[in-house]
Amino acid sequence: MMPDPNILRELTTFEMPFGKYKGCTIARLPVSYLEWFERKGFPPGKLGMLLSTMHVIKTNGLEDLLAPIR
Repeated sequence: MMPDPNILRELTTFEMPFGKYKGCTIARLPVSYLEWFERKGFPPGKLGMLLSTMHVIKTNGLEDLLAPIR
């Protein structure tokens, strides 16, 4: 199954709306921050889905999926 290109595009454009990394795109968040969210719980809605998706991408070494979009 191919990843949804719209979601991949959003990972490179959607900015973190709060916290230490406010203004940073989801794709540029450090894996340690994504791991923290995994332990504490991802926020509801679109933001949580994007953070969870980026966590899976980074922890599985799949960041090359984003290269053509950046």
